[in-house]
Amino acid sequence: MRNLIEFIKKYNHWFVFVLLEVVSFVLLFKFNSYQGSVWFSSANAVAGKVYELDAAVKNYFSLTKINQQLNVRNLYLEQTVRKLSEQVDELTGQKDSSWLARTQEQVLKECKLIPAKVITNSLDKRDNFITIDKGRADGVRKDMGVACGNGVVGVVYMVSEHYAVVIPLLNSKSNLSVTIRERGYYGYLHWTGGRADLAYVDDIPRHAHFRLGDLVETSGYSSIFPPGIIVGQILHVYNSADGLSYRVQVRLTTDFGNLRDVCVIDNTAMEERINLLRNAEDSLRLKQN
Repeated sequence: MRNLIEFIKKYNHWFVFVLLEVVSFVLLFKFNSYQGSVWFSSANAVAGKVYELDAAVKNYFSLTKINQQLNVRNLYLEQTVRKLSEQVDELTGQKDSSWLARTQEQVLKECKLIPAKVITNSLDKRDNFITIDKGRADGVRKDMGVACGNGVVGVVYMVSEHYAVVIPLLNSKSNLSVTIRERGYYGYLHWTGGRADLAYVDDIPRHAHFRLGDLVETSGYSSIFPPGIIVGQILHVYNSADGLSYRVQVRLTTDFGNLRDVCVIDNTAMEERINLLRNAEDSLRLKQN
């Protein structure tokens, strides 16, 4: 306290000067219209800039949440478009869907999507891995599918309490069941290294009819992915090594070099249905034998 008093005594003339300056400015701007209008305009301009900067900062930090919402929405829309397309085909008599396909069309509303962020990613290895910031505590389990707004990402390989490691399509161990949209031909997509936007589907039969540019999507023949999630687009067609089938080069729709937000697909309902169907088929086969 004593030091404070000494400080005020030593610099009291400066305090008086500042006080008089403040009083002078208040009198100047309050009782002179021109100076008052200048002050008002300048204060508004400064306040406007501050509010603009504040809004920009808030918008920037809200982009993460918006991206997560867009990823979830894009996945739902992709599935909805596919379902509507198949319903139009059925009504026009151009396509005869099986019971299993009709059942799988209902999977969309029963899937739970868990938004997650990519925290590590690699592209330059033979066996690449992705780490996401969601784990067992968030409902993520081994062998769940992972996708983003642009298409399939991969499959959950290992899970801890708060993190998970994903085997992406860009991994030599990845083996995804796919189909050519609206063509009905199935195969397995795999990556052979090299470019991060190209993969291949082998064993497409020679009698298959399809075109360059046709979309490749998940087949729904496993409990990992529901049917109709886009994987890529046919870029080139080659003959297989034995000449008995086609090898299709696919340009992946997922940009693995710019992957930030993904969704883990909890497809528990589909897993239960497929297991039930398999049990029924096994039971029928045993009775026939």
